[in-house]
Amino acid sequence: MKQIVIPTGNKTIEIEINSVAKQSSGSALVKCGETIVLVTAVQSEEEKENVDFFPLICDYREQTSAAGKFPGGFFKREGKPSEREVIVSRLIDRSIRPVFPSNFQKEVQVISFVLSADTENEPDVLSAIGASVSLLVSKIPFSIPVGCVRVIKKNSEFIVNPSISDFAESNLNLVISATKDAILMLEGMGNEISEKDFLNAIEIGWNEIRKMIERIEDIVNPDKEKCEIVANEEIYNQIVEYLKLNLQNAYNYPEKQKRKEFYKQLKDSFLSKFEEEEKKKEIEKIYDIVFEKEIRNLILNSQKRLDGRTFKEIRPVECKIGLLPRTHGSALFTRGQTQCLASVTLGTSMDQQIIDGLYEETTKRFMVHYNFPPFSVGEVSPLRAPTRREIGHGYLAERSLLPLIPEEKIFPYTIRIVANILESNGSSSMATVCAGSLSLMDAGVPILKHVGGVSVGLIKEGEKYVILTDIAGEEDHYGDMDLKIAGTKDGITGFQMDVKITEINLDILEKAIFQSKEARSEILEKMYGTISSPKSNLSPYAPKFITIKINPEKVGLVIGTGGKTIKKIIEDTGVKIDILEEGEIRIYSNDLEACKKAASEINKIAEEPEIGQIYEGVVTKIFPFGAVVRFLPSQEGLIHISELAPYRVKRVEDIVKIGSPVKVKVIGFDEQGRILLSRKQALEFEKGNNKNEQTKKGG
Repeated sequence: MKQIVIPTGNKTIEIEINSVAKQSSGSALVKCGETIVLVTAVQSEEEKENVDFFPLICDYREQTSAAGKFPGGFFKREGKPSEREVIVSRLIDRSIRPVFPSNFQKEVQVISFVLSADTENEPDVLSAIGASVSLLVSKIPFSIPVGCVRVIKKNSEFIVNPSISDFAESNLNLVISATKDAILMLEGMGNEISEKDFLNAIEIGWNEIRKMIERIEDIVNPDKEKCEIVANEEIYNQIVEYLKLNLQNAYNYPEKQKRKEFYKQLKDSFLSKFEEEEKKKEIEKIYDIVFEKEIRNLILNSQKRLDGRTFKEIRPVECKIGLLPRTHGSALFTRGQTQCLASVTLGTSMDQQIIDGLYEETTKRFMVHYNFPPFSVGEVSPLRAPTRREIGHGYLAERSLLPLIPEEKIFPYTIRIVANILESNGSSSMATVCAGSLSLMDAGVPILKHVGGVSVGLIKEGEKYVILTDIAGEEDHYGDMDLKIAGTKDGITGFQMDVKITEINLDILEKAIFQSKEARSEILEKMYGTISSPKSNLSPYAPKFITIKINPEKVGLVIGTGGKTIKKIIEDTGVKIDILEEGEIRIYSNDLEACKKAASEINKIAEEPEIGQIYEGVVTKIFPFGAVVRFLPSQEGLIHISELAPYRVKRVEDIVKIGSPVKVKVIGFDEQGRILLSRKQALEFEKGNNKNEQTKKGG
């Protein structure tokens, strides 16, 4: 067993290597404070056949026992991965995938279990570090150390490896993974941060990663599995010559599907020269390798993109709003052959998502759900539960829009955006951001600015490279980088980057970030041209609301025994009612008059008696010394026998009986806080015929 101690920020990360889970290919027990994660790596014995990608599986799981909790709900056992677990699994995958050899085909699984969780140290970054270490100490062909840190900006100061309690007050939350020489992954959000601050945070994080790598680079297992490309040189050269001669004709097919058909015909034509099926399979593998290389060279050398655009050119953008009459807001955003239809639904606080994770149960009032149906790319596939990709893209769009969502006290609605990708040819997550922003304004959600987004790509061979704005699907597939940045005209709100090479430096990244800013400005201009500010009125189908304030001590009366009173009001009026802290009550309905009626009923129940005010009441009890009168739905008071009439009363029953209606005046409170009433003074008031005094009626 070997132990590594890594100082980072003002904390220390401790890593135990192969101390547990010894039948895995490699394991790392990573600790920071009282947060502990176990990360293991295992490789399959045989290569996976008929795959054109590296079969890497990353699974991150948070066991609630780590925080001393039971899982919520009926089943007291963890079920399918939560949205957060999927997001962190993807973060780990994107941190390590670029380091594996491009021709490696054996299945590798990295699993991270959160075994202990305090409330100050996030386990996601620890899991990414543990994934790197567990792979480095194994025989799996992963030889370049990868580090990972979180950087936030709080009160104009950048903090490395911050505590969870610092997140709420920060305006930047960046997770960065890198090798000593290259940046591999970026993930996070900002509150309209500048490009300069973004780059500063990346540089600070990368410098910290370099220090981290110095502590772990000597643990690399020297006995790594060899992974060599063995290709028929003669066939390889034939394919190179064939593609050099024919591939440039791709420029004759600027439309995606027609170009796809051209590629297929090109491949079929070459493979048709060979008759043996086994040989065809071997040649097809070589063909795919050469094809990717030649596509990249074609773009680099011709200085022209396959759809005819220049490197900085955005595809035509079209924006429409108000397409779906029964939704509370809708928008269609089209950029080239990528199209997103977004709809907004407004709900009450009862519609908020309950999140029962490692820490305290929380709720979420803003959600973006992204759907990627197979017809969007002209394919046939069964519709299943949301994929990891769909969850990841929805989360990226959600955090990009979140900084502009008004606080609950300003706009007390739960907000859900459903984004359906109707057509896709690259950068559908950024189309979701744009469509989401447009649909929010169409719904009348008071966001102050539009949020737009665009993806920037890269093709790099040696020292030669080009940065591509608004990448299409092909450029993403054959390119080296996918940098998604969303933001307003004033700054960045969300970002995500993944790469396929270990050659991305700050110089390249800086150019890409500012090229992205130029494109974002152009897209935002189109969006503002469609709708420049939120609609002044909500949809007629959106719930209306009234907020009233009552004495917090009267909340129990409004609810009633077993909820009887509040249920009756809801049943009679058809409204939804949220009772919040400190006596704030929100009443929702599509019918504003129903809201007003419910508010009136609640106010009657919670009404406070006013000294000097006249009320109509009913006698409920009689005693020798006086009568008890209910004069408000929830209030009773005592009329002393001396206050029953303007003359001496011998028996209470001579004046009132149980059930008798009676007008009373509130004259004060006794030492125990009980209300004192007077029929005598109420009669004197009527006798004086003071018409300016208002009589309130009670139940």
